[in-house]
Amino acid sequence: MSWSTDDIPDLTGRRAVITGVTGGLGLHTALGLARKGADLVVTARDAAKADDTVARIRQDTPGVSIDVISLDLADLADARRAAAEVSAAYDRIDVLVNNAGIMLTPQSTTADGFELQIGTNHLGHFAWTAGLWPLLDASGARIVTVSSVAHTTAGSIDLTSLTPEGSSRRYRRWQSYGESKLANLVFALELDRRATAAGSAVVSVAAHPGYAATNLTKTGPSVGGLSLPGIGMHQISKIIGQPASHGAWPLLMAATDPTLTGGEYVGPGALGGMRGRPKLVATSPVARDEGLAHDLWAASEAAAGVEFPV
Repeated sequence: MSWSTDDIPDLTGRRAVITGVTGGLGLHTALGLARKGADLVVTARDAAKADDTVARIRQDTPGVSIDVISLDLADLADARRAAAEVSAAYDRIDVLVNNAGIMLTPQSTTADGFELQIGTNHLGHFAWTAGLWPLLDASGARIVTVSSVAHTTAGSIDLTSLTPEGSSRRYRRWQSYGESKLANLVFALELDRRATAAGSAVVSVAAHPGYAATNLTKTGPSVGGLSLPGIGMHQISKIIGQPASHGAWPLLMAATDPTLTGGEYVGPGALGGMRGRPKLVATSPVARDEGLAHDLWAASEAAAGVEFPV
């Protein structure tokens, strides 16, 4: 029997924190959790877009408790500040969905000088989650890290991209994006291993949306101005991709399915993982390379300037 949103249990009294809710997967993940009674804490870079998103969620689910935290994952100081703000404001987090991300951007860097895609998608979330860890650990939280089928295009991760010198290789959008999403998955699985070894009640899982038609396919390639690749990809996505509301199903299953115990990967079950009802799916072999995971963790601590002891 396939999973549906009807399988989400009652979440009344549970607190869910979601990054990147001003559109696409984040919005529909927030809606799905709110409809089951969860209290929401959502993050966004753009205050005006955040206000619009909150209004939409409240219109859909009157009476929902929803707070907004400003967060720019491309700025490590801001990620640390936002995590400290959340930790000071709330006594528990039951679900953390690390969803925010960028895709196929022109060559650029974060505020701290790291390549933009891995710096935002992985390193920003690493620093953010490290800052939240004491509260997550005390809460026995479920942590969902959003990856992508694109992780299978990466044979490894160029860890020099997480050094002050940066990578010397030629920048390729797809290569960098694939490595950033592989890093997300490697992180999720390593966090599960470390939490299990430490006897923590935290459950770390990962999910991917398949080929979902969101604005990410247009805004990522168009950073710095509209681009023909971004417009073209967005139009193709609208034709062959599944709606963002369906792309959020794996995230919602990962966030709420009580049978998941940690280390699972959830994605669409049809059309080669591109669309359909969510189910447990396989990772690439390199995603489960424990040596790579150890090296990525150490490189991420050094790059982010944080300690993340689990």
